[in-house]
Amino acid sequence: MKVFEEKKGNIFKILSEAISEGIVIVNAKQEIVTSNEAADIMFGYDPKELFGQNLNVLIPRGYRENHHHQVDEFLDKSDPRQMGHGRDLYGQRKNGSVFPVEAGLNPFEIYGSKYVMALVTDISVRKNQEKEILELNLYLEQKIEERTRELNKTIKVLQEEVAKRKEAEHKMKESLRKERELNELKTKFLSLVSHEFKTPLSGILTSATLAGKYTETEQQDKREKHLKTIQSKVKYLNNILNDFLSIERLESGKATYKFDTFPLSKVVNEVIYNSNMLLKDGQRINYPNNIDDITVNFDEKILELSLTNLINNAIKYSPEYTTIDVAVVNKNETIVIQIKDEGMGIPQKEQKYIFNRYFRAENALLDQGTGIGLNIVKSHLESLGGKITFESEEGKGSAFTISFSTKNNTN
Repeated sequence: MKVFEEKKGNIFKILSEAISEGIVIVNAKQEIVTSNEAADIMFGYDPKELFGQNLNVLIPRGYRENHHHQVDEFLDKSDPRQMGHGRDLYGQRKNGSVFPVEAGLNPFEIYGSKYVMALVTDISVRKNQEKEILELNLYLEQKIEERTRELNKTIKVLQEEVAKRKEAEHKMKESLRKERELNELKTKFLSLVSHEFKTPLSGILTSATLAGKYTETEQQDKREKHLKTIQSKVKYLNNILNDFLSIERLESGKATYKFDTFPLSKVVNEVIYNSNMLLKDGQRINYPNNIDDITVNFDEKILELSLTNLINNAIKYSPEYTTIDVAVVNKNETIVIQIKDEGMGIPQKEQKYIFNRYFRAENALLDQGTGIGLNIVKSHLESLGGKITFESEEGKGSAFTISFSTKNNTN
């Protein structure tokens, strides 16, 4: 140490004092042989106070063992390197306080003796800044998370608001559509009423006028002919009124049903009897076989309305001298009734609309009709658990089939 101190002291002093970092040189025994002013101030020692002390006085107790091995390793390898690369290093001041440092070690040899020069930098300011940056980053991340949650919440609220507005817009459009549809239905209704009522009423008035002119006994046949016409027209108008009443009840939700147990033949007989008054010349209705023993539990009025609509349609859309077949099948507690005609049939392209209210096929526009009968029948039957289907070929006729359970627990 003495040789180093005497021969290199002046040079070391000149060089080391010009450097702002702390310089500490130790020998092979890890004894401090010299330090510059920056190192003395950094570690809180007076000038030359570190001379001769072990390097451990500058190292916190918990790090001393590792430092001892690292210095020995540097002395053996004799190459400069950064100490504690990838790890935090700490120095210890004379008062015992600990502070973060960076240390570069440079081993060298003079006059056969090995030494290590440590270039020490106090990085307390940088570490504090890094800590502040970390804390700031953490704060910013928390703020970002908080703002993100708030933003997501706002987005969710906006999405709900958009959904509500879309729903309101949809309801408004649907209301407008229904309003337009209702107006169209009203227009069609008025047109139908004026047309469907005017023609039968004109026929009734004409027949009543003519019947009044036949006063002689021998003119009884002519009177009966006109009376039959009046009966037929009144029956037709009554059916139309019943259809309109059914629509009103269905639309208002006031449709009520009453299940009764009754012979099927009772309704079939009545419907066919009344329909006979509407037959054209040469038309006839084939009565179903083997129905006298069939008893059903169903709404009698709805069954009568359904059969009346279907049979009257078969008569209306079939030419003279044709047959309307009424067939009944009772199988597995299900009644199947089919009304088959030899009429004009329904065009294939229009069959999908046949149960729509007020719809009438193009080939039937010149015949009397409201276009509401099949819609009413379908609505009532489906409400009662039944169904209606059909097959039709234009120019050859149609077959409509209704089916429902013969037993019903609803009373």
